[in-house]
Amino acid sequence: MTKVLVTGGTGLYGKAIEAVIKEDEAAKNEEWVFLSSKDGDLVDRKAVEAIFEKHKPTHVIHLAAKVGGLFHNMRKKVDFYRDNTLINDNVMECCRIYGVKKLVSCLSTCIFPDKTSYPIDETMLHNGPPHTSNLGYSCAKRMVDVLNHCYKDQYDLNYTSVIPTNIYGEFDNYSIRVLTEVLLPQRDPRQPEGVAAAPKWPKAGSSAGTLEALPPLSYTSSSSSSSPLSC
Repeated sequence: MTKVLVTGGTGLYGKAIEAVIKEDEAAKNEEWVFLSSKDGDLVDRKAVEAIFEKHKPTHVIHLAAKVGGLFHNMRKKVDFYRDNTLINDNVMECCRIYGVKKLVSCLSTCIFPDKTSYPIDETMLHNGPPHTSNLGYSCAKRMVDVLNHCYKDQYDLNYTSVIPTNIYGEFDNYSIRVLTEVLLPQRDPRQPEGVAAAPKWPKAGSSAGTLEALPPLSYTSSSSSSSPLSC
């Protein structure tokens, strides 16, 4: 029987997948386990081994990560690198040890090179370093792609990754401090006369080149997505 273990199963991505699975007839004969941080600390190798020993999954969708907003990433680069490296290494190696047939990991667009050309695709992933603002997190996530290839070369295992872009919605995690101290003051500067305009974000450049490279886009709810195991 197919048994799918989803790390980070109570977060934004995990909840979206859970919603899809509930409506997917193909998943009726599968067992899905959505983990939360309460099920164990993925930084701890023994805790991860205990999770795999308990559930014995045949497939794993790895969504869990130590994440934070821009300012937290800038202040805690070492923490983000070390914790995410440990999480990814523990999950991937346990997948090998416990005979998982397929592992799909979730990466981030921040792993792409800071200096690049557009349109961009996965073949350009290692063409340069990521932006320095979240270097610890992005480098740790980028190494998942490297390990996917290494596990295939050394053990002939089918590990792969997806890179979702601009995802937001229900079950997202927002910082109230950032909202009140950073975002709200940057309100519309078109104020009535006599009212001082709010500070503006500095203009770093134009996104015109990026937008021109994008195909026509339309909104799609999570319930219309295909099964993640088809990746």
